[in-house]
Amino acid sequence: MATYNYSSNVVVVMMMICVSCVVYAHKSSDVPLAEGLSWSFYDKSCPGVESIIRTKLKKVFKKDIGQAAGLLRLHFHDCFVQGCDGSVLLDGSASGPGEKNAPPNLSLRAKAFEIINDLRARVHKQCGRVVSCSDIAAIAARDSVFLSNGPDYAVPLGRRDGLTFATRAVTIANLPSSASNASTIVAFLATKNLDATDAVALSGGHTIGLSNCSSFNNRLYPTQDPVMDQTFAKNLKAICPTNNTVATTVLDIRSPNAFDNKYYVNLMNRQGLFTSDQDLYSYSKTKDIVINFAVNQSLFFEKFIIAMTKMGQLSVLTGSQGEIRANCSARNPSKDNLASLYEDVDNLSAF
Repeated sequence: MATYNYSSNVVVVMMMICVSCVVYAHKSSDVPLAEGLSWSFYDKSCPGVESIIRTKLKKVFKKDIGQAAGLLRLHFHDCFVQGCDGSVLLDGSASGPGEKNAPPNLSLRAKAFEIINDLRARVHKQCGRVVSCSDIAAIAARDSVFLSNGPDYAVPLGRRDGLTFATRAVTIANLPSSASNASTIVAFLATKNLDATDAVALSGGHTIGLSNCSSFNNRLYPTQDPVMDQTFAKNLKAICPTNNTVATTVLDIRSPNAFDNKYYVNLMNRQGLFTSDQDLYSYSKTKDIVINFAVNQSLFFEKFIIAMTKMGQLSVLTGSQGEIRANCSARNPSKDNLASLYEDVDNLSAF
């Protein structure tokens, strides 16, 4: 049992702690697979793909566990904008700036893009160009969760990489602000066929990582959000003393580097960092879900896996659609596109 105080009230939360870190390496039978995706897509063409990625990420995270949050967020920002097609990885071109240059993506870690391309090079060296950058990003996101002490789970694979990136306007429209309230977040995710439980579960990704002051200073200046715990606010003001301070702080004050359910305990104690976080505990459609996740980590893990599996299949390109990039940040040359397409039609026929 853990007891946390704020103001004159006391919130007592019965914590179900994951001692061995419950493992859900099974396939999520609760979520139907999008056409063209498979649980065993690379079993013949690149059976070692997941091992290659996990082995490398273990080394990356041993040096800097903060990169786990960066890779998880990269996958989120890819999938919500024109689907999980690796479009966020593309550099801009003569047609305009890429998605990564749109305001919501400027805070994505530059190192995350480098890591994905490095993983791509390792996988392609071992197997040839048969694994897409979008699949690598999905696997890396899952491993970021697992290697941060979160659940392990199977990822459906077979995505192809998109040939285009979204415009600035489309990118902004599909990545709600951290200043959005819960009803806005839930309504937005409903357009992606994700429900309120999915919304709360996916928000739990904020149990790891950092935020810039600019993402939450609306709750501190010019007046403090009255919902915010006083001590929490005081500590944030010490980190961000003005509304234009350039600094960062952890998203989860209790266990910033561990993927667990403490994020929801924070919300119950009025210590959520963003409006979009804290309002989940105020909004009638999500409050009980927050409480259930706060007292039952296994339930959170279960629902997170379902939500991630659903999100990871948003508007995927499969079969002969798109391409498999030789460089995650750039489209293949046109002649190369044709070779890739024929290459992978042959590959698909073997399954």
